[in-house]
Amino acid sequence: MTTKKSTVISALYILITASIIALFFPREGKFRYQFNEGKPWKYDLLTAPSDFPIYKEAAEIEAAKDSIRKKFEPYFRFNADEEKVKLKNWSNRKPVLQEAGIPQTILRYIDNSLYHAYKTGIISSSDFELMNKENRMRITVLTNSVAEVQTLTDFYSVKSAYEEIINNAPENIDKNLLKECNINEYMTENIFYDPETSNKILEDQIQNIPLSSGMVQAGERIVDRGEVIDKHIYNALRSLKIVHETKSGGTQRQNIILIGQFVLIFGIMACFGLHMATFNPRIYFKRKNLIFILLCILGACLLTEICIKYSLFNIYIIPFAIIPIVIRTFFDSHTALFTHLITVIICSLIALFPFEFLLLQILTCIVVIFSLKELSQRSQLIKCSLFVFLSYTIFYLSLISYQEGDFSKINWDMILYFSINFILLMFSYVLIYVLEKVFGYLSPITLVELSNMNNPLLKKLSETAPGTFQHTLQVSILASKAGEKVGADTQLIRTGTLYHDIGKMNNPAFFTENQKGFNPHEKLPFEQSAQIIISHVTDGVKMAEKAGIPKAIINFISTHHGKGKTKFFYNSFRNAYPDKPVNEEAFTYPGPNPFSKETGILMMADSVEAASRSLKDYTDESIKNLIDKIIDSQIADGLMKNVPLTFKDIEVIKSVFLERLKTMYHTRVSYPDLKNQDEPQKETVHEDAITADPRHNAE
Repeated sequence: MTTKKSTVISALYILITASIIALFFPREGKFRYQFNEGKPWKYDLLTAPSDFPIYKEAAEIEAAKDSIRKKFEPYFRFNADEEKVKLKNWSNRKPVLQEAGIPQTILRYIDNSLYHAYKTGIISSSDFELMNKENRMRITVLTNSVAEVQTLTDFYSVKSAYEEIINNAPENIDKNLLKECNINEYMTENIFYDPETSNKILEDQIQNIPLSSGMVQAGERIVDRGEVIDKHIYNALRSLKIVHETKSGGTQRQNIILIGQFVLIFGIMACFGLHMATFNPRIYFKRKNLIFILLCILGACLLTEICIKYSLFNIYIIPFAIIPIVIRTFFDSHTALFTHLITVIICSLIALFPFEFLLLQILTCIVVIFSLKELSQRSQLIKCSLFVFLSYTIFYLSLISYQEGDFSKINWDMILYFSINFILLMFSYVLIYVLEKVFGYLSPITLVELSNMNNPLLKKLSETAPGTFQHTLQVSILASKAGEKVGADTQLIRTGTLYHDIGKMNNPAFFTENQKGFNPHEKLPFEQSAQIIISHVTDGVKMAEKAGIPKAIINFISTHHGKGKTKFFYNSFRNAYPDKPVNEEAFTYPGPNPFSKETGILMMADSVEAASRSLKDYTDESIKNLIDKIIDSQIADGLMKNVPLTFKDIEVIKSVFLERLKTMYHTRVSYPDLKNQDEPQKETVHEDAITADPRHNAE
């Protein structure tokens, strides 16, 4: 992929990310001032830009609503339809009762009593109980569109009306005969509860509650710098903020806000892109890395936007510190710090107190970076989470103490939010594991675990091919020391080196370091020997894949010989058969060539360490010539053309190899034999003895 094409694609990713963030940003115009009741006004003189009402507070409006609900008099409707039917039935019944001998006085008494009961009004028992339960002692009765407020107890129920007629009968009326008339059959409700009208009128009354308690005229002074914000000023400022945000609701104004948000966010993201392209091109121009970092930024911003837009929870519950933790784990401190900085700058645009938010997040990020300077154990993530909690708490308390000068102004709920943040941060352990699987990254912790000598593959290598195992340990020392000097990932080099020759376990005796006097290649054709040697690369890749070794480690296996040749057998074939055409492929490793600092350093260290074993004299000059010859040959063959190492890096690596090999192969001390008095002294050299001579302890 060309640099120009990479730049365009990376810019497109940044544009898409900025667009998504801006799309979800709140559309309300942000009020420029921050204020609290009882605090001094921190800005210049503020006057009303236009006429606006002083809105009542939500609690005041809610109290007015509650008052209306409590005092509301439910509506009942007078309906005489059933009453007329009952009275007609009574009129038809009276002649029958007269013939049965019921006195005229009783019939007239019933006429008058029914008239009085219906005129007073009869309510159903269920409606009566409902009003009593709601403590409604007064109701409004609608009669022919005329509303009249009456007391609930003024009305009858069917039962109470009947009992009153019986109990209040004059003495000259026989109550037994009165009861025989079955008056209750001619009584029914004529006052009915009207819930539809009641609810409508109640809602109208609530809607008519005045939302404001006054007006501020255009140009009127509201507050000046240093003035303490009292209740009246606070309500005026709050109302001005409401008006400002309400005016943002128009389509044209919202479009202007959207454009402003997009340009601002894209500008911030463009700064991120320029910085990464300049100082971290290795990360920026690798698509997977850029997508991963942009997803971290996008996820944090969207979570913040949702949190603030829907008031789900306090913003400090969001574990922003997980961004530098994750990015520092997979990349470097510089990238982690800058990514976190860009993220919190964008989020601060919608935070309630942006300065406080930005300050706490930046300081906490710095603490994270320093606490994870050398990440090698998972317990460090727990410690880091604890440091974040302590940082939030200490910096917050310090900031409030500085601003307020009064501990009583501290919002202790913030400590609870920081505690929840701490708990969420501890899940970074799980998140890192998931991200390793999804994106194919390797954390330093995983590398340390893979380099454990009890790992099945390494343990088997040490038992099956002990010479190869010792070789890998020596190469690991060379490569990691060189990597440290040129800024490579030393832990990745160390772990990758331990696995690079595991393929030799299939045919350990065919490799010099494992042979014990007999060389099986002596009886094989050169091509077959070359293929056996080459197969340790492909066999190693298969073993690693079967064991679930990460791709980043497998790369060390497949690239440590690149597309080089098995020169011993290749040269031997050409010397033995000078006139015979050579099948170059039979002597060439499958590759690919190294493509990173780490894999390139391994190729150099592997070849140098193996070749150094064949030196007859371990002098500074012989070791230096060997190193120069091997590395210069690899460069000349084009094996290093994809490795991002400078000429200066190559020279540094050569010098490291020289110093380490001099230490490995330094001259041993000669030990004299114990002589008899009659025999001359003899000296022998024990090259593999471990000496206690203090001159060698520096090794």
